[in-house]
Amino acid sequence: MNQRDITLRPAQPGDAGKLGAMITEAVEANTWKPRLHSAAQDIAHTGKLIDLGWVTVAELGFDVAAFIARDGNEIDALFVASWAQGQGLGAALLEDAKAQADRLELWTFQRNTGAQKFYLRHGFDEIARTDGDKNEEGLPDIRYLWRRPTAPHPEQPT
Repeated sequence: MNQRDITLRPAQPGDAGKLGAMITEAVEANTWKPRLHSAAQDIAHTGKLIDLGWVTVAELGFDVAAFIARDGNEIDALFVASWAQGQGLGAALLEDAKAQADRLELWTFQRNTGAQKFYLRHGFDEIARTDGDKNEEGLPDIRYLWRRPTAPHPEQPT
């Protein structure tokens, strides 16, 4: 698949099952991450995010393969189905979010080294680390920030 096979669109209520399954799959694939919610709760959670209007999905062909949930400048979630990873879906969703904001912020777990590399590669800077005392999982995390680069000012004549 290539970039032209990726379609982005606002999530619809009927997408909640597939999006919730992506969260469940990601938690199960990362044994360091505690399972705090059932698969049904993951689906209900994505349904709430969809109802808030925060979610954009990426389709690969005709299949929902990834999603981003964003509340203004805050990225709440970015998940790509395991079968669709490495095909540019996360990057497409992130670039779409960047096109709509002057800055974006997010948290990721310190154990999630793949996510750290991904965000650094896409221009995010680490701005804070915590011991996880404020996240539900209680896992150490990292705060990232992306800012739209400012256009260079034309030189003033002297």
